Amino acid sequence: MIKFTKMHGLGNDYVYIDCTKKELDEDIQELAKKMSNRHFGIGSDGIILICKSKIADFKMRMFNYDGSESEMCGNGIRCVGKFVYDKGLTNKEELKIETLAGIKILKLNIENNKVKTINVDMGEPILDPKQIPVISEENPTIHLTVEALNKKFECACVSMGNPHAIIEVEKTDEFEIEKYGPELEINDKFPNKANIEFIQIIDEGHIKMRVWERGAGETLACGTGACAVCVSSNLKGKTNNKVEVQLLGGNLQIEWNKENNHVYMTGPAKTVFEGTWE
Repeated sequence: MIKFTKMHGLGNDYVYIDCTKKELDEDIQELAKKMSNRHFGIGSDGIILICKSKIADFKMRMFNYDGSESEMCGNGIRCVGKFVYDKGLTNKEELKIETLAGIKILKLNIENNKVKTINVDMGEPILDPKQIPVISEENPTIHLTVEALNKKFECACVSMGNPHAIIEVEKTDEFEIEKYGPELEINDKFPNKANIEFIQIIDEGHIKMRVWERGAGETLACGTGACAVCVSSNLKGKTNNKVEVQLLGGNLQIEWNKENNHVYMTGPAKTVFEGTWE
């Protein structure tokens, strides 16, 4: 029997499991598939394990809907911060969380003894094509041409610990994401596949975004994606270094601090329900 908590950050929902006292014996990849199934399971974009860490306050492991393990999740890590504070696993209001994309620093905004919003230091954006990774001679890669279903797209590529390809479209609401997202995710230019963001720039401080997440399909929000969008749009000279990103599930405040080259994300995290899995 596994105790779990269902949480979401702007609709990007995961099943959270406390592994700080006891690690799971199950095949985690298969467990992620079963728990995430929206018809026969709990229903989510994946599962996130909260574990002990030797180098930080906690360690976060994230598994997508298809069972694959990812490096980081911006919406997910905010929920990790809320989980450990609200459940009394820590009384710190500033936390270090170990991820496959490195240690991330969280600052918790507390209201009535509960975490309301979280500011996350997402670290430095990765622009070197080899490290993203993306097959490109352009560094930074902001004008990469990729093809899907005989249609050409111009991508800007950024990694926030996981790979992102950002494509500007005329209207995000009308874009056929289910048609092109799966093809672009597995394009040969992306050796480790990629998360694909489709954006519409409203003005210098506002961007609309839809995302096709690697291993999960379209989700209501993607924190690392919003950070990558802020960086790429600023690199192209189309936005300020501080923007509000409007996602299907709500808005995130993103700032690319040019002084230390770190990207900061602020947004909410919410608990939905708790239960047990047999």
